Amino acid sequence: MVTKFFQDRHFFSAFLTIAIPITIQQFFSALTGMLDVLMVGQLGETAIASLGLANQIFFLLTILIFGINSGIAIFTAQYWGKGDIYNLRRVMGIGLTLCSAVAIIYSIAAIFFPEKVLGFYTNDQEVIDLGSNYLRIVGFSYIPTAISLAFASVLRSSQNVRLPMLVTIFALSLKIFLNFLLIFGNLGFPKLGVEGAAIGTMIARTLEFIFIVYLSYRYRTAAAAKIRELKFSFVFFKKVLWTSLPAAINEFFWSMGITTYNAVYAHIGTDAIAAININGTIENMSFVIFIGLANSCAIMIGNQIGAGREDLAYEYGKRFMILGISSALIIGVLVILLRPLVLSLYNIQAESYRFAYTILLIYGLTMWIRVSNLIIFIGLLRSGGDTRFALILEMCSIWLIGVPSALIGAFVLDWPVFGVYALVLSEEIFKLIFVLPRVKSKKWINNLTAVVT
Repeated sequence: MVTKFFQDRHFFSAFLTIAIPITIQQFFSALTGMLDVLMVGQLGETAIASLGLANQIFFLLTILIFGINSGIAIFTAQYWGKGDIYNLRRVMGIGLTLCSAVAIIYSIAAIFFPEKVLGFYTNDQEVIDLGSNYLRIVGFSYIPTAISLAFASVLRSSQNVRLPMLVTIFALSLKIFLNFLLIFGNLGFPKLGVEGAAIGTMIARTLEFIFIVYLSYRYRTAAAAKIRELKFSFVFFKKVLWTSLPAAINEFFWSMGITTYNAVYAHIGTDAIAAININGTIENMSFVIFIGLANSCAIMIGNQIGAGREDLAYEYGKRFMILGISSALIIGVLVILLRPLVLSLYNIQAESYRFAYTILLIYGLTMWIRVSNLIIFIGLLRSGGDTRFALILEMCSIWLIGVPSALIGAFVLDWPVFGVYALVLSEEIFKLIFVLPRVKSKKWINNLTAVVT
């Protein structure tokens, strides 16, 4: 069985062709986030906390857009597998409309009401003031970013993963360079601190939008739709929404759960949220492989279902689970062993160091559980259109298990932040136990191209 697994050259060729560019892109994204925190971290713990909380707004936006694009990608991947470009571009029109509408709302909140938004997370006025200055600037980049992400989603679903990778690497490299100039005032530029990070971010995201749209049309990709090709009827919209809306709702309420967790961590103290933000950058760095794995899983399985090869889609799902769990066990051990080296890069107090050191241990030990859920929910259930089951199970795990555990740990048991972090992970265990029977039943496999036309 193992020999057969590794001898399937077609599977591994397709997997690596899709996964490597996505992984490289995610690596650069995570590296940029880590360098952001390292740069701003030189300004002190208040700056780290303000940037971390301000970026929660962008996190919420990207999660909601990811939910929309995940729902849309269910159809674009299957239509691409079927060879139906006409309906693929109609679905793309729906995605662009929804992503732009959401981004407008978030831009208004970030630009005009930043103090009220950040006040939800913390009552530290210095953190709120710094974070508000950041949001007022970076909020102007939300709409271009939403359109960029919608284009990137369609490109990936049609197996064009190199273009978004190259554009993202360019934008992130530019962002780091601009941050180097504007945060610290290097090469004759003004020293702007946190505001400099915001300006660099806004410029980089705007250029990313310009390049990904231009290159999509320049190379006549699946995303190079004429305006009339993006039009859709209300009947078609309802059919697409019936399957894709649960994915968007799922991401929204999941992100609300993550926001609640971070609000709980922030109320524990500035040391706690600083440790969580540092841990978050390490998580992002170590998780890049699995994001590439889950996305390639979703694309390959969606293409196979659209082409009518459902048995092969199920077989691919099993292979991705094996790859994911084995990789997670290895990387989890590396995270645990490299904690002292990684944390030595940060200019933090002893208490924040102790918190982050313990949180990373917990993260490393439980990584395989989180990776299993990532592959199942993103790679399998969504690609097969089983969005309602995923929505119900994720909402139950977060709002009936995770959030109550966080509140009890922080405000009833008065545990330190690493204890609360450990309690929150109980929702991942609950989720995995109840989703495995669904995977084995094959009820998640649905060919949507035969239904939505």
